[in-house]
Amino acid sequence: MARQTGILADGAIRELFEAGRLTSQAELDIDQVQPASLDLRLGAKAFRVRASFLPGPNHLVSDKLDRLKLHVIDLSEGAVLETGCVYIVPLMESLDLPSGMSASANPKSSTGRLDIFTRVITDYAQEFDKIPAGYSGPLYLEISPRTFPIVVRKGSRLSQIRFRIGQPLLSEAELLALHRSETLVASDTPNVSGGGIALSIDLKGGGEDGLIGYRGKHHTAVVDVDEKAANEVFDFWEPLYSRGREELILDPDEFYILVSREAVHVPPLYAAEMTPYDPLVGEFRVHYAGFFDPGFGHAGAGGTGSRAVLEVRSHEVPFILEHGQIVGRLVYEHMLEKPHSLYGSGLGSNYQAQGLKLSKHFRT
Repeated sequence: MARQTGILADGAIRELFEAGRLTSQAELDIDQVQPASLDLRLGAKAFRVRASFLPGPNHLVSDKLDRLKLHVIDLSEGAVLETGCVYIVPLMESLDLPSGMSASANPKSSTGRLDIFTRVITDYAQEFDKIPAGYSGPLYLEISPRTFPIVVRKGSRLSQIRFRIGQPLLSEAELLALHRSETLVASDTPNVSGGGIALSIDLKGGGEDGLIGYRGKHHTAVVDVDEKAANEVFDFWEPLYSRGREELILDPDEFYILVSREAVHVPPLYAAEMTPYDPLVGEFRVHYAGFFDPGFGHAGAGGTGSRAVLEVRSHEVPFILEHGQIVGRLVYEHMLEKPHSLYGSGLGSNYQAQGLKLSKHFRT
């Protein structure tokens, strides 16, 4: 019997377009629909604004833009978005959701690895990245590059949206049972609490050089978000090595790319999401939550041993991370049905079977 609650798979997302529940200013890109999410595309204009904002229950986003915009940037031929600035971009996609269907958004993996802070906003919103059931209207994306200036254009894809019916989140008992049968994370003693399964940091380093991660450089050239393998790693990143200590001091407001100690597995009938660990355990956080599609790390999709790449910041004070320290949790949700295509199966999936890996914009 088909499930009554769950995450919509790729086929059902396409049906939303066919039914007019999802509309767009242009035909879908061939790879825009992912196994359990849809990539969102930037429209033709970006509004530089004085500050981030939420419209609140009584206002349209356009009302706030009229008051807060500093200038308008044409994205039709590409434009540079500078670090430290906040931009609002109307997206090409709009929604007319049924009353029982809600949605949530997250930065794409490559967006997070470039330290581009993005959040989806709807009219009347009181929360970022949350689209309530039955919402009908436009979508906007807040963009704030944190480390590197970027080039974007109409059609660039920085964020993704996931649709759900009901509350498909697995309980702790269901999550533990699924781990025992499917090995969700490569750990003999999984830490399951707070509705998620813990991920810890790897600071031992792999290979002969003991590489444990990268720290973003300042005052770099721009990164074009639509160009793959166009940039030299050392022009943008400082490699970090273990040096035998199995710890790393995080400097305040520096950006780090690190990797989980555990390999991650998302079975075909489930979707996962990274959530930040309790901030009370230290003055740091995994900066971006992230979607993990069905098939990530799944042996049948070529992903055995896929680890989670982590975008990490320390706030206010320096903080020492130690090998094995918990830095985030994976929560799992039921899919309504199995996707037609799993992550890593012919979708141009850039991060299947990954270890420590920078975004697709850098040459290996």
